Amino acid sequence: MTRLSISVVIPAKNEARNLEKLLPRLKAALPDAELLVVNDGSEDDTADVVERFNVSCIHHEYSMGNGSAVKTGARAAKGEVLVFMDGDGQHDPAQVKLLLDQIDRGADLVVGARNSKGQASIGRQLANNFYNWFGSLVTGFKIQDLTSGFRAVKASKFRQFLNLLPNGFSYPTTSTMAFLRSGYVVKFVPIEVEKRDGKSHIRPIKDGIRFLLIIFKVATLYSPLKVFVPLAAVSFVLGLSRYAYTYWLDGTFTNMSALLLIASVQIFLMGLVSEQITALIYKDRD
Repeated sequence: MTRLSISVVIPAKNEARNLEKLLPRLKAALPDAELLVVNDGSEDDTADVVERFNVSCIHHEYSMGNGSAVKTGARAAKGEVLVFMDGDGQHDPAQVKLLLDQIDRGADLVVGARNSKGQASIGRQLANNFYNWFGSLVTGFKIQDLTSGFRAVKASKFRQFLNLLPNGFSYPTTSTMAFLRSGYVVKFVPIEVEKRDGKSHIRPIKDGIRFLLIIFKVATLYSPLKVFVPLAAVSFVLGLSRYAYTYWLDGTFTNMSALLLIASVQIFLMGLVSEQITALIYKDRD
């Protein structure tokens, strides 16, 4: 069986020091692959390092975000399979083979799943554990790492979802949920990650708030009713209980009871509309 052609896309911002170590290892591990670095408005010597190793590079004049760099690389890459790696040196090029083996076996998307040692901090680990649990609950599929940026994917199918991908750091979540929603084959492969050299570009407060929005994105990208119906049911039960309580004591129907009952109807209708929108988004997928 002939292996599909490979393009490795590396979004990078101020990663000159890490790329200097990563690129030679990557060329040795994948000598036949197309290597493509997307320089996302770096202010260091990232561009010079990439040029020195004779690797293709696309430059963003200013920083447009990790997701934007991924989309730029996906549009420009020539390979039938895209491998995405962070430019911070955490991903071992030797483990790319683990992902590609699953592609050869028929997977459409393969995600490198990190263990607890691969998380940047306890806070990040707890957050990612919650994302994995919530994503698994919504999809009914065991998700081992929803936010890992180390992944291999069939290029033609990945490009179907470029319009859904955000420009920020949550592109892994969006692409994973989109593939699951479309019925494509998604696999998770355990990997080891190395400690990054240098300062992370994650900003705890700003990106922490942004990552909270991932939860809502997970719901709206897959099956909104699975989230909105339980919320509507809770509001309805609270409203009905409140009504029964006040009617038993005073024979009245309070504003709070009305508010909770109306909210339950509104939440359900929002979920119903979201479900229809989600169905329209995916109606043209294979």
